[in-house]
Amino acid sequence: MRAVVQRVDGARVEVAGETVGEIVGEGLCVLVGVTHEDTKEKAAQLARKLWSVRILQGEKSCSDTAAPLLVISQFTLYGDARKGRRPTWNAAAPGPVAEPLVDEVVTQLRALGAQVETGRFGASMQVSLTNDGPFTVLVEV
Repeated sequence: MRAVVQRVDGARVEVAGETVGEIVGEGLCVLVGVTHEDTKEKAAQLARKLWSVRILQGEKSCSDTAAPLLVISQFTLYGDARKGRRPTWNAAAPGPVAEPLVDEVVTQLRALGAQVETGRFGASMQVSLTNDGPFTVLVEV
């Protein structure tokens, strides 16, 4: 699994003009990609990492400050544009494999005590955020 993690001062995701997930104030906006060999165990490992990664102000984590997370599925994280002009998505897991694993990341985060908002799997989403820093890291498990 792969996640692009952005420290934000507020973020929201809309589908067809409706806000489906929003966090206010300091937190993390997390774009999650799933590949073919990912498992529920990897989803749990990613959730633990996201909950404890120290990238908030003062080198704090969401677990330290109870900061919220906005988790959004993002199959394009496994896009490959090294050849030609059009990316290939071969490394991205198909929806029936990816959706339950993204859901598992959210479930595991909530089990750890996190406040988690989400996008809508497979939908055309508009994501708005204020990247704080800017601060963006790639997390892979």
